[in-house]
Amino acid sequence: MREINASEITAAVKELVIKANKILPDDLVDCIGCCRKNENNQIAKSILGDLEENINAAKELDIPICQDTGMAVIFANVGQDVHITNGSFEDAVNEGVSQGYVDGLLRKSVVADPFKNRVNTNDNTPAIIHTRIVEGDKIEITAAPKGFGSENMSRLKMFTPSAKREDILDFIVDSVKTAGSNPCPPVVIGVGIGGDFEYSAVLAKKALCRNVSERNSDSFYADMEQELLEKINALDIGPQGFGGKTTALCVNIETYPTHIAGLPVAVNVGCHVTRHASKII
Repeated sequence: MREINASEITAAVKELVIKANKILPDDLVDCIGCCRKNENNQIAKSILGDLEENINAAKELDIPICQDTGMAVIFANVGQDVHITNGSFEDAVNEGVSQGYVDGLLRKSVVADPFKNRVNTNDNTPAIIHTRIVEGDKIEITAAPKGFGSENMSRLKMFTPSAKREDILDFIVDSVKTAGSNPCPPVVIGVGIGGDFEYSAVLAKKALCRNVSERNSDSFYADMEQELLEKINALDIGPQGFGGKTTALCVNIETYPTHIAGLPVAVNVGCHVTRHASKII
């Protein structure tokens, strides 16, 4: 049994939420650059260049890439041979988020009550925490700050098993078409297929944390990802909604077994600043 002090978790989360908000993953930066080179629409090409400049400026000036520094989403794989000392795991995570957003001068966007009075918590807590118990004696933490301009464009539909492949493709493409310029395209599309109502949405959020150059290991879903990307980019929404063939940077699909009577499909939209950073303790 390995002991990990809760303070180590707090420090890791603090580091990750700050890093994720200031430095975009290299694979996504490279993807934006490739799209700029291949874009025929001159306005779209110019906008993609502006996005690259903004990303570089944020890194050089040590400031957030986007004003909406998001709600802190934390994915944690906790080894079953870990014993957390001097505090609880969730308290340690939320303390890390609090320190990261306060000391890192990140915008605090969380309200304590969702509907009744909507008073700001002033430290961006509580976080959304997804925890899995896995083998081993380590804790892997991924922080994925999620802005709500894109989050608000997400959708979920409970299909029946009679749904055809084209039905699912149409739903996903229509979700992006309906969103239009609202989620600050070019977007990253996370799709969750299977599980139940809530788990399909978790899968879709998890899909946004996958490397944009990594395709689904199942060729059936890898082909769906490619076809969806082509269909979405044919919508001519383009960067920031000004037209062009770069509406989406990639489409990532994650799946899970489901009930014989169901076929849940969730679409989580990520903006061009689809942020995440990971660390193993």
